[in-house]
Amino acid sequence: MKNFIIFIFLLLLVSCNQEHKPENRIKEDVTFLADDTLEGRQTGTVGEIKAAEYIKGRFEKLGLAPKGTDGFFQPFTFKPKTNPHEEVKFDVNGDGTITGRNVVGFLDNNAKNTVVIGAHFDHLGYGGDGSLHRGKKAIHNGADDNASGVAVLLNLASKLINTNKNNNYLFIAFSGEEMGLLGSNYFVKNPTIDTKAVSYMINMDMVGRLKDSSLAVYGTGTSPIFKQTLKSHNNNFKLIQKESGVGPSDHTSFYLADIPVLHFFTGQHADYHKPSDDVETLNYEGMELVSNYIYNIISDLNDNGKLAFRKTKSEREQVRFKVGLGVIPDYMYDGKGMRVDGVSEDKPAIKAGIKKGDIVIKLGDKDVTDMMSYMKALSVFKKGDKTTVVVKRKGKEVKADIQF
Repeated sequence: MKNFIIFIFLLLLVSCNQEHKPENRIKEDVTFLADDTLEGRQTGTVGEIKAAEYIKGRFEKLGLAPKGTDGFFQPFTFKPKTNPHEEVKFDVNGDGTITGRNVVGFLDNNAKNTVVIGAHFDHLGYGGDGSLHRGKKAIHNGADDNASGVAVLLNLASKLINTNKNNNYLFIAFSGEEMGLLGSNYFVKNPTIDTKAVSYMINMDMVGRLKDSSLAVYGTGTSPIFKQTLKSHNNNFKLIQKESGVGPSDHTSFYLADIPVLHFFTGQHADYHKPSDDVETLNYEGMELVSNYIYNIISDLNDNGKLAFRKTKSEREQVRFKVGLGVIPDYMYDGKGMRVDGVSEDKPAIKAGIKKGDIVIKLGDKDVTDMMSYMKALSVFKKGDKTTVVVKRKGKEVKADIQF
């Protein structure tokens, strides 16, 4: 009996001393979410529901608590907008409505403040307006956009269990991002926690194609502490920092609610919004590096309380477009001008002979020095207008006529 009691005591002692070991299921998570059976995870489809159920199951196994309005889910119903400048109407009734769902899990450390970690899980289905694919209808699996971000989110959840307990952590997989940041917009307007207690928000969108060690981080100006923290833990990346809290992903919804944000992005590529954005194209070691970097940043900020918020100048503020050039900008480029990372078929740029790798330095009579000046130069034109564009190609300036 005595030996049995000693055995039980030792067993309890060992189990109490066992530390939680973070898992690495990044590739496994991407492989499920980017499988053909989910048919591109378009908001409101069966494939989106299957993806949401998978993420819910992963949250449960990780030990997160449900923090939606229906368990782990936060459903939202909306009517798609036909005018790009009007706001989407949520919770409307009648024909033509779509229901999406955010997946929300909570790691409660009984702390005063909460850190939000987010990534959208929806994609384009079989294409639609957002697709850059020309040809036969095909599934857009969105491995990089944004199964990669969700996989890193789940990896971070695993790392944060029983660590950095001075904050709570709210993990949100957003739907409706491709239709206009709908899930994040809805959450901020209908939060399931007190957003006044949110210290900051981290967003990951397209973090699966790390190349040449280049990592873009947006929102670095939204809190005074961010730049130094990013620098202190950077041993692996060529950081491309953007101060603005406004950009084409879900962090924007939180920034507009006066919450500091950091958005991580490994760059555009030729497979963006095409069926070729698939599992085998991702850099899984790079994704783990990104996850470790974000974890170290969160660890550094663990003792800093609620972070101070600072407004930043928006690159997109007050800029409206009637036409497009038909190029994919290289958002990782930090030189002078606007470098082209891809050219769309049957658009003004390709008809003018503009190629991938060209750097736009002049549009009309306006010099282009960065993304902001490019957008301002483009905003003055309307359909049917003719002008000239000057690009730098292999060190030489090339001038071409263009019609919108």
